[in-house]
Amino acid sequence: MTLILKRSEIAGDFVTGGQDTVGLRVPSDPIAQALITEFEKISNSAIAAPSANRFGQVSATSALDVLEEIGEYLNEEEQILDGGSSTIGIESTIIDCTGSLPRILRNGAVSKEDITIELKINVIEIGVSPEIRFSGSFEKHYAPKCKVIIDKEVIVGAGFLALHDVETPPGMKRLAAPSTVEEFARILYSTLRAADQYGITSVVVFQPSGQGLSIAIRERLEKAARGR
Repeated sequence: MTLILKRSEIAGDFVTGGQDTVGLRVPSDPIAQALITEFEKISNSAIAAPSANRFGQVSATSALDVLEEIGEYLNEEEQILDGGSSTIGIESTIIDCTGSLPRILRNGAVSKEDITIELKINVIEIGVSPEIRFSGSFEKHYAPKCKVIIDKEVIVGAGFLALHDVETPPGMKRLAAPSTVEEFARILYSTLRAADQYGITSVVVFQPSGQGLSIAIRERLEKAARGR
């Protein structure tokens, strides 16, 4: 998860984009944690790290994705840390902690119900915030080059993504058949990237129903379907 908090003097305008808040998170990946630990030893500070993809496009979920996204902009001294493929696949839950109650600005793997059960506090789910700018808050986001179409049954020649128990419509190309919602989230972006690599111009996605992580997936697909 990403926590939005009031910034201190440590987080300057170059980190926050001039806002009086900052997003804080600690990755679970051991390589990333080791990097943070070593950096703290020499700086007694934190690392400012934007997402490793170009604005509005499909998020990177592997080192190869990062290389494809921004490799041409890196010089010989800059490196990509390879921690393997993302275990969750979609971006973190963003929680605004600057008010009297926490507010979910962007859904992710940590759901409103998870927070309520673990912390015994009420959580507001708003999805937008006029006073806070955050990643994924724009109407169009997470979009591949191909057109993403949601819940339309048959488009001949289009790619198709749905849970394994949904049959592939005639004339469509099955791109993935995740067996669980968790797997759906994990392979969502890599599947959309693969469609672009295959030269597929349209991808039909049957969204998973339900609460929790399914909400986060539908949120991403809604924005992706609006294009770049």
